[in-house]
Parts: sequence; structure tokens; C-alpha cells
Amino acid sequence: MTLLLGLVFGVIGSAYIVYGKRQYEPWFLVIGFALIIYPYFISSALLTILVGVILILLPVAKHKEWF
Repeated sequence: MTLLLGLVFGVIGSAYIVYGKRQYEPWFLVIGFALIIYPYFISSALLTILVGVILILLPVAKHKEWF
């Protein structure tokens, strides 16, 4: 299960990197790399989902100035 989750979050991270490069947004680049790398260090599926969702929402929240 964690392998599949790592693949899903890796694809999302790749999309964030492409978006960050095209829009010159370093925040999306950093989070994109984090989304690709972090599943290698977490073995729990629930924790993988939790961290992934938080990482996905961080640049969106910053971009929309929610914090």
C-alpha cells in the first residue's frame, strides 16, 4: 500500500515541479521535491497519506494567502 501511495504522491510532486518551473514559483518546486522524496522515509500508510495531504495543501494555501 505504501508503494502505491508513494507512486501517487510522486506523480503529484512531479506535477508541482513542472508547475513551479513554468510559473517561477520556488515554493511549488520545494514541495514537489518533498512529495517525491518523503514516502521513502515513512513506512505507515496512514502517516504517508497525512503528510502527503498536508504537503499538497501547503503551497495552495500559501498561494491563496490563507496563512
